Amino acid sequence: MNDIIKKIESEQLKETVAEFHVGDTVKVYGKIKEGNRERIQVFEGTVLKRQGGGSRETFTVRKNSNGIGVEKTWPLHSPNVEKVEVVRRGKVRRAKLFYLRDRVGKKAKVKELVK
Repeated sequence: MNDIIKKIESEQLKETVAEFHVGDTVKVYGKIKEGNRERIQVFEGTVLKRQGGGSRETFTVRKNSNGIGVEKTWPLHSPNVEKVEVVRRGKVRRAKLFYLRDRVGKKAKVKELVK
């Protein structure tokens, strides 16, 4: 039974997934359906968390829009996610960045990782 589930889930995985980590600033190109039309909308923000594994893996992106924090959780292998583009790498020491929710302005920034 377990092998059957693994086989079905492995077929639904995307071949190429962008390499990004928690703290990175990313652009998520998401498909939006409006009636019978379909368009791509870009959501740019900081990755707060990645969780799950396999076809169930999700990531949460937070951005500040007109002074209001907006968070969106995306399934990584969803057909509605066209692509994930890394804008800048973040230097963090945590797996979940929930402390950014309480911060506003410059304090809500994540240091850039310089290699």
